[in-house]
Amino acid sequence: QGAMYAFPKITLPEGAMKIASEMGKAADAYYCMELLDATGIVVVPGSGFLQEPNTFHFRTTILPQENEIQTVIERIKVFHSNFLREHGGLKKSKL
Repeated sequence: QGAMYAFPKITLPEGAMKIASEMGKAADAYYCMELLDATGIVVVPGSGFLQEPNTFHFRTTILPQENEIQTVIERIKVFHSNFLREHGGLKKSKL
């Protein structure tokens, strides 16, 4: 009967920042839209919350039932690993 907010800091590879720039979007906004498209999970770009320059975050509101939180976290983790790999931020051998 309430919500928790989290502002995780994320690292975005140059490849993602280049694509976002070409699209005329902030890099964290690009990340958030990709997360939504891939998982259905809605988060808000941290750039709307005056994050420190040259850092990236997103804001999430934690609303799922307690027994579903671990599943949501796992989906974000898998998405992030795939995003890094696809945009040149993670070598395939590290997964």
